[in-house]
Amino acid sequence: MEDAVVGHERGTPGYRRLGAALWCAGLATFVLVYCVQGLLPTLAAQFRVSSSTSSLVLSATTLGLALAVVPLASVAEGWGRARVMTWALATSAVLGLVAPLAPNFAALVGVRALQGVALAALPALAMSHVTAEVAPRWLGGAMGMLIAGNSLGGLSGRLIAGVVADFGGWRLALAVIGLLSLICTVVFHLLLPPSLAPAPPRTRLRDLGGPLRIHLSDPGLACLFGIGFLVMGAFVTVYNYLGFRLIAPPFGLPVALSGLIFIAYLAGTWASTTAGRLADRLGRRRMLWVTVLVAVAGTWVTGPAWLPSVLVGLLVVTIGFFGGHSVASSWVGRRASLLPGGSPGQASSLYLFAYYLGSSIGGSLGGIAYDHGGWLGVVLYVTALLAGAIGLGLLLRRIPSPVPATKTGKPQEAGEYATQPTR
Repeated sequence: MEDAVVGHERGTPGYRRLGAALWCAGLATFVLVYCVQGLLPTLAAQFRVSSSTSSLVLSATTLGLALAVVPLASVAEGWGRARVMTWALATSAVLGLVAPLAPNFAALVGVRALQGVALAALPALAMSHVTAEVAPRWLGGAMGMLIAGNSLGGLSGRLIAGVVADFGGWRLALAVIGLLSLICTVVFHLLLPPSLAPAPPRTRLRDLGGPLRIHLSDPGLACLFGIGFLVMGAFVTVYNYLGFRLIAPPFGLPVALSGLIFIAYLAGTWASTTAGRLADRLGRRRMLWVTVLVAVAGTWVTGPAWLPSVLVGLLVVTIGFFGGHSVASSWVGRRASLLPGGSPGQASSLYLFAYYLGSSIGGSLGGIAYDHGGWLGVVLYVTALLAGAIGLGLLLRRIPSPVPATKTGKPQEAGEYATQPTR
């Protein structure tokens, strides 16, 4: 019974402060990462590059984050999650204020890549912090709150940057985003409650091989990593290139007006928390593949050259994506915590490595699909990615979860685990 009450319970002051602080962290992170997405048509025209080349401003950030997330998150966890998250946010916010000073496209891409490296430790540490600090029965809902902050950050970055750029240019837009992220960092630091769980022992880079093999050799985690890669590649592709479609015939919308499509992110805020709570109640195995199937349906609804259909389809894609991401990300930490020798922090960093690699590679390849096949090419490409994710989700239903071999309440011996299907 003791394990059931470890961590903040839903409704307590600590739970509310933790949720609000990590909501601010997600807002600060994703307002920086995705603020350029709504500016891609503007940057393509400003620097005279193609739509797929302009996406490098976003792909460089997510690639830097993906490449650095595993080593940084694994080593930094022993330095204190709260301290590292604060420094990561502060550094990336300062770089956000440097980005508007970039003299050319290559320099802008370089600064954005450094931002990705600076942010690398934060998403994985935030996920592992929720896993360590929240009572297990409320984990899905708490992770949904974190991802809700992520989705609102993505929405805010895109909308604010688009509106400011329409009046003062892309440089002023990026400066405003950097300042907003800095404010969120201060609020995060003030709200975050003291840690309940002890800090894990410090890890050296040369010691990562064993834990990484544990996580990569687990078939359930491998499926979750693959799902993160595929759904993120699909989702970023839709949002990267829909703006280009809407400013071209037959829609012909102004750039600022086309940027309002990102309001659909509000549906992601609702979907992430709702899916997390439904997963707690109905089981992750039921929820995961269903949410991705919803995203597939939404992708095809965007196909007709009719604005209401495009907007409804985008809304459905967003709901499906954030629902699936919320379920998968909370499942990673939970499954890793049950593996002998497993680490939720390292498993979360591997999930985010796959997730952001999907954003970088999947988003860039989606640009090639758009350049050569138009929106139909995007729909077919995204459908193929999501079909792969559904296949992994269905496979995951058949993979047993590691659980303690006895439920007597006695202390478990090291390695005393069995497997049985769980929700």
